[in-house]
Amino acid sequence: MVQAISWNGTDLVLIDQTRLPDDLHYRHITTVDGTFEAIQRLRVRGAPAIGITAAYGLYLAVRNDTFASPDDFFGALRRHIDYLSGARPTAVNLVWALEAIYARLTAEHADDVETLKKRLLDAAIALHDDDRRRCEAIGAAGAELVAPGAGILTHCNTGALATGGIGTAFGVIYHAHRNGKGIHVYADETRPVLQGARLTMFELEQAEIPATLICDNMAAALMQAGRVDMVVVGADRIAANGSAANKIGTYGVAVLARHHGIPFYVAAPLSTIDRRTATGADIPIENRDPEEVRSVFERCTITIPGADVWNPAFDVTPPELIDGIITEVGVLRAPYSDSIEQAFSELSSHNQ
Repeated sequence: MVQAISWNGTDLVLIDQTRLPDDLHYRHITTVDGTFEAIQRLRVRGAPAIGITAAYGLYLAVRNDTFASPDDFFGALRRHIDYLSGARPTAVNLVWALEAIYARLTAEHADDVETLKKRLLDAAIALHDDDRRRCEAIGAAGAELVAPGAGILTHCNTGALATGGIGTAFGVIYHAHRNGKGIHVYADETRPVLQGARLTMFELEQAEIPATLICDNMAAALMQAGRVDMVVVGADRIAANGSAANKIGTYGVAVLARHHGIPFYVAAPLSTIDRRTATGADIPIENRDPEEVRSVFERCTITIPGADVWNPAFDVTPPELIDGIITEVGVLRAPYSDSIEQAFSELSSHNQ
């Protein structure tokens, strides 16, 4: 499978996802501004991938600077964290990754700035490796929910292009396929930026998983025809009560799934759960450029010039429509406020 993110020893190397599937182009990022631009412009996207990219970007921000003291270093680090955190407001992994690295460095009490820089890079690499392990665990846990011969509907992109490993919801699909379950995947095109059509179908082809592309407005008819046995999607932020923010259109799929009696699962690492956010109403929703809707991926204008546009990047699926949250520690069930707290408590005990 392709790797969306890699570190070659000097540069952060990203697949420019705005050019897929026509052109598999790798961008070499060498500055914090280049990192910010890549995240904001969707050259890299997906909550885990954004967090990993930002972690490497934090190192790029300070690696060539000189600092009079560790205090000066940490002051600069805080400014760069605040800057990178503004690239995309909804994906909690972005802030989580940056704050986790900051906390790790401050706890290690190094007096030498060059040592701090090295530890910063080591922390970014460790974060990347950790996401690979989380993806494998999510995939293994979720594959147990998949029946042989299942038709699986997914929305947006959650694979290697969106994470540091095999993916979250895509990891579930990949493990089920690898286990010989004979699945068939239906991928929503995911307007307005077409992540499903451009990216998920690309990854499904790479993994040789049988798949069919559908327009977003075909999901209901597909379910009515009895061709969908389960839905599995990712998330960019999950609130403490289990509400899940994901790519715009996910909520509609969840409503349809409930009407047709089809189980609806969210797959995400625990790092995507923001326990400081009480409910879905508290999740900030990013609004994006109207031109994304006025045209088809900047290639063909489809409406009148200057048409008024509402373009939220995400919507929120309430917990009552979610049958389970698939994480690296297993499948969480309602009531999610309890199962989420239990999962973090068990994780904390394991890490002690």
